[in-house]
Amino acid sequence: MIPLALITGFLGSGKTTLLKQLARRERGHKIVWLVNEFSAHDVDATVLEGETSDVVSIAGGSIFCRCLVTEFIASLRDLPARFDTPEAPVTGVVVEASGMANPAVAATLLREAQLDTLYRLANVIAIADPGTFLKLLHTLPNIRAQIEAAQQILLNKTDLHPPAQIKTTEAALREINPTAPITRTSYCAAEIDLFSSAAAPDIHGELAPCRDPDFESFTWTPPPTLDLAQLRATLATVADDLFRIKGFVHCAGRSLHVDYSSSGWQQEPAPASATIELVFIVRRGCTAIIQRMLAGK
Repeated sequence: MIPLALITGFLGSGKTTLLKQLARRERGHKIVWLVNEFSAHDVDATVLEGETSDVVSIAGGSIFCRCLVTEFIASLRDLPARFDTPEAPVTGVVVEASGMANPAVAATLLREAQLDTLYRLANVIAIADPGTFLKLLHTLPNIRAQIEAAQQILLNKTDLHPPAQIKTTEAALREINPTAPITRTSYCAAEIDLFSSAAAPDIHGELAPCRDPDFESFTWTPPPTLDLAQLRATLATVADDLFRIKGFVHCAGRSLHVDYSSSGWQQEPAPASATIELVFIVRRGCTAIIQRMLAGK
């Protein structure tokens, strides 16, 4: 059977950073990377395609929600025929779940779709950000579910937060999941054996009925003469309503991949294939207000 590893974590925790590192490290192995994006525009897949061509994108919700589960199952069924070759059969699949996903249904889903004869759920890795975890834990149930399901936990961005906050977050993680090892990381730098588990994680759950109603997503095409500093200053006034901004912009004569979460802004050169567009994930009811701000109204 093909081992499958699931990577979870709330928006901006570092999932894509981890995927890029793992894809570089695993270039000698035939691993397929299935990327699930809450928004309709899949930024993460575009970024990951700079490291490997074996990428499948499922965008527009959560793969563990009824809205996308059929597409997810079909993708898993098609993977061997699509990516296997006689010289290089698929040796593993890594699934990056949407930041709002509840992974508890993964094992049940494989069994009920009769995919457990093809795949073995080998690992569930959860990434937590000390800057958001404690704030969201009591308001977003799926944050807790991600930690409960994990076999390995990365406490990421420890270089950005004070020791007391890191220690408090670690204690909260340990209370939720007493057995999974916790590794403190910066930029998700950690030694991870993706498919190390000998037994499937003992997790069970049900599909979500729809996309999480607490979030809204929209895309915005920035002007070709974007002033990124001005954009950041404008959006700082509604920071409490912004969960994530990511995508590609053209600024000062070059294309950039920009990424915002509660931990701040990051930017790096954009892939050549990038479409100039930003994805916003915001608090419910805030889309119109933020769109007016972007339009300068």
